[in-house]
Amino acid sequence: MTDRVAIRRLLTGVPGLDQILGGGLPEFSFNLIAGAPGAGKTTLAQQIMFALAGPDRPALYFTVVGEPPLKMLRYQQQFTFFDIARVNQTVRYVNLSQDVVSGTLEKLLGRIVQEVEATSPGVVIVDSFRTVAQAAERAQNGDLDLQHFVQQLAIRLTSWQATTFLVGEYPSPAAEENPVFTVADGLLWLVQSLDRNSMVRKIQVMKMRGQAPIPGLHTFRITNDGLQVFPRVIVGPEEK
Repeated sequence: MTDRVAIRRLLTGVPGLDQILGGGLPEFSFNLIAGAPGAGKTTLAQQIMFALAGPDRPALYFTVVGEPPLKMLRYQQQFTFFDIARVNQTVRYVNLSQDVVSGTLEKLLGRIVQEVEATSPGVVIVDSFRTVAQAAERAQNGDLDLQHFVQQLAIRLTSWQATTFLVGEYPSPAAEENPVFTVADGLLWLVQSLDRNSMVRKIQVMKMRGQAPIPGLHTFRITNDGLQVFPRVIVGPEEK
């Protein structure tokens, strides 16, 4: 009988999140952070990145959004977890917006591979991956190309021993046939709604391979320190 392979769990640095994940984030996992615009996806990704990044685990953050990276960084610097001294040291940002506009998914994959091979990161984030998917939809055989792109990206980053996050805007978690959803090891869904003139934010672990997350929606809030998750209490059957 062979010994079981132990999967190391990484602490995310987000209060309450490790608990609902089932003890942390599986190392070298391929994850998707999804939800509606303004739900807190980028803030969550950056908070996790700064918690995980270090000299022995550098982070590479690919920005695919149309806005300049400096604009995004200006807002993220308002959070206490953001450490400007670590930018271009243990944390590096790469803008891929022009690669998406002027190239194919194959060329985009090549650019990501080039940057990863040059940096050897332990954490890789692509934000917003939905922009990549929209570019594929405009191309001929877009679904097939996107599926190939996602599969190759997952295989390569996992073989390079990188913990990966794709950040994307998706209207509903019901898109079960989406190639990104099926390939991902973990899927975190963020939602927000109005309740009596107050904004209520929720997070749900839709999927996390290899462990047992706490099911259902969990409330979270965004403060100057970033996200704070409040795991819901599950009341079991009364003992007799």
